[in-house]
Amino acid sequence: MYISKEVITNFISVYFVAMYFVLPQPYAKYSLDVGLFALSGAVTNQLAIYMLFHKVPFLYGSGVIEKNFESFKMAIKNMMMKEFFTVQQIKNFFTKEDQKIDLKPMISIIDFNPAFNAISTTILESKFGDMIKLFGAEKNIESFREPFILKIRENFENMVDSNQFKDSLNGYIINSSLSQDLINSVDSIIDDRLNQLTPVMIKEIVQHLISKHLGWLVVWGGVLGGLIGLVSSVLFSTI
Repeated sequence: MYISKEVITNFISVYFVAMYFVLPQPYAKYSLDVGLFALSGAVTNQLAIYMLFHKVPFLYGSGVIEKNFESFKMAIKNMMMKEFFTVQQIKNFFTKEDQKIDLKPMISIIDFNPAFNAISTTILESKFGDMIKLFGAEKNIESFREPFILKIRENFENMVDSNQFKDSLNGYIINSSLSQDLINSVDSIIDDRLNQLTPVMIKEIVQHLISKHLGWLVVWGGVLGGLIGLVSSVLFSTI
C-alpha cells in the first residue's frame, strides 16, 4: 500500500497537535505550535500545487496551466525546435551517419546488364557494326557480358569506398536543402500533434511529469513550518 509524502507530512503534523492534550506544559505548547505551523505550511503548499492544475473559485491565479494553454504549446514547440532540431545539429547528425554509410551491398545487387546491353547496341549500331556482323563477331560480344559486369561492379565498389567519394557525398548532404526540408517536416509534425492537444491534456501531461516531485514542497513546507513554530513558541514563552 502506497502512502504519499503529503499524507505522511499531514499525519505527523496532526500528531504533534494531538500531543498537546497528552504532554505536560510547556512541552504541550511547543508540540501544539510545531503541529499547527507544520500543518499550515504543508496545507498551504498542497493548495498551491492544486491551484497549478485546477481552477479554484475566488482564488486569482489558480488553474495557471490550463489558462496558459497556448503559451505552453508554443514553449513546447520552441524547446523542441531550438534544442533538438537546429540546422547545425541535423548537419552534425548527417556527418556522423555518413561515416556509417556503406554502399557496397547496394552495388552488389545492382543489375548492370542494361549497361552492357546499351554498350553492345551502341557498338553494333555504329559504323563498325556491319564489319562486326560480317565477320560473325556479334556472338563474341555476348561472351564479354559477365567479365564486363564483374569489372564495372568492382570499379563502382572502389569508387564509393574512396575518400573522395565519401567527402563529396558528405558535402552534398550538408550543403543541400535536406536539413532544412527535414526541419520543415518536423515543424509540421509538431504543429499537427500540438493542435490535437487540449488544455486538459496539457494539464495532465505536466501534472504527470512533476506531481511526484512537487510532493517534496509539501514535506518541506511542513518541516519549515514546524521549525518556525518551535522557534516562535520557545521565544515567546521566555518573554
